[in-house]
This record gives sequence, C-alpha cells and structure tokens, in this order.
Amino acid sequence: MNDFRLPLGTIVEGFIDYITETFGFLFDFIRAVFKGAFELVDVLLVSPPFWVIIVVAAALAYFTRGWKFTLGTVAGLVVILGVDQWENAMDTLALVLVASLLAIVFSVPLGILAAKSKVASRIIKPILDFMQTMPAFVYLIPALILFRVGVVPGIVATIIFAMAPGVRLTELGIRGVDHEVVEAGQAFGASPWRILRQIQLPLAMPTIMAGINQVIMLSLSMVVISGMVGAGGLGAEVVASLNRIDVALGFEAGLAVVILAIYLDRLTAALGTGGTPLGRFFGSLRRRPRAVVAAADDVPARTHEPVAV
Repeated sequence: MNDFRLPLGTIVEGFIDYITETFGFLFDFIRAVFKGAFELVDVLLVSPPFWVIIVVAAALAYFTRGWKFTLGTVAGLVVILGVDQWENAMDTLALVLVASLLAIVFSVPLGILAAKSKVASRIIKPILDFMQTMPAFVYLIPALILFRVGVVPGIVATIIFAMAPGVRLTELGIRGVDHEVVEAGQAFGASPWRILRQIQLPLAMPTIMAGINQVIMLSLSMVVISGMVGAGGLGAEVVASLNRIDVALGFEAGLAVVILAIYLDRLTAALGTGGTPLGRFFGSLRRRPRAVVAAADDVPARTHEPVAV
C-alpha cells in the first residue's frame, strides 16, 4: 500500500511543458500586453509630482464619501510619502489596478453566464472553489514557467486568486433581481440583452460592486507574494525586510499597503451608495429599470387605442 502513488504532479508538469512548447508565442504575447498595461499605468502614477496624485485621490475621496474621507486620504498619502515609500506604493497601486481591472473583465461576464445558465453555474462553481482553496504560492510555479520572472507572473497569479468573488457576487446579484420586474420587461417585448443591461445589471449593481470591492482587496493581499517573483513595489520591500529581518522597513512597507487597502476599500464601497455626487450617479442606475418598465407600460396603451374611422 505504501508504494501506491497517483502521478498527478507528473501529469500536471507534463501538461505545463506541453503548453509551454506549443503555445509559447501566445504566452509571450500575453506577457507583452500585461507588461505594457502595467508600465502605462505605472508611468501615469509615478511621472507626475506627488502632490498631483494626492490632489486627484483627494478629489475622488471627496466626491465619493465627503470631506472626512478626503482628510484621511491626504493624511495617509502624506504618511506614505514621509516614510519614503511613495514610488513603491505607486508601483503597487499600478499592479493592483491592472490586475483588478483584468480580473473584473473576466469575472463579471462569467458571473452573468453562471446566472443565465444552470449548466455553466455547475461547471464554474467547482473551478472557483479550487481557485479559492489552492494556496496562492502554487499559482506562481506555472506562472513563472509561462511568463518568466517579473511583474507579469504576479499579475497572472493575482487575477486567478482574486476573480472568484467577482464571479460569485455577480451571479448572486443577477439571480437576486426580482423576477416580477424581469417578467414585466419580457411581457413588453424587451430583448434579453436589454433586460440584462437596463434591468438586471442596474438592480444587481450593489452586489456586483461588493464583488469588485473584494476583487481589489484580494489583489492587494497578493502584493507580498507578487514581490517574491520580481514584481517590485511594496511587496519587494516586505520580502527584503523579511530576508534582512529589518523590522523598520517591514513596518513602513506594510503600513503603506494598509493605507492603500483602506483607501481603495472605502472608495469602491461608496460607489453603490447615494450620499455623494458619484454615489448618486451609481445609485440612479438602480432606478432606471422602473422608468424602463413604466415607459414600456405606456407603449401598448398607446398602440392599442381604437382608431377613429
């Protein structure tokens, strides 16, 4: 019995070797696209003077949560600047923004597909369970083989690790839309695409935004792991402090990660509320389905009026 062993690891290794040799050109293309996107965002964050970024971040904070959040944002970013982690923080923010955007682009359509099809939902759920329970370090092994050392393996591992809640909460939000509202749209001849765009997505927006919030938070939690594969930023500083047992550097880099996490968490969480200008804009999207149904209700009434002869 002790000699019994399933060669699962060998099979996976052979599969990775096969796709590396067969589709190497494709992974080189993906690497170039991801790296180019990261470098573009990084230049936009690093090139301007620090006060420009602080002003932009403070403006976003004010229009989403008000002046208290604005003061906290300015104070937090000044702390990052004061501990000499500004450039590393911008590198990390660029990585998180790119990885989060790609994870959202992948997860929201998958969530819609899972909400629309029970078969797709049954297939996607076990895959999401696997993605969420597999240790994040394991993702780095094939990512390093396929994309080599640098920022791209960190982005890929972050996407895989972070997209699960986006899929789950998108599916949950769409499935939670009142069936009577959907049936009203169908009764008035609305196409499935229009029902999705003007009824289901707006009404599911708070739940979808909660999923996006979780995607961003999980992306930030991968910062340190990404630093282990050469992604740079605050993750590299934390890894360096661990190797040197440098408590001061580890605390400063960790504090910068916490400040970024709090800012992004509060910012994305506020977009689904109606208390501020941006919040009212996103909140108005949830009121549109009522107007659509009401407008559709008037159309048959007008088209079926008796015509005088």
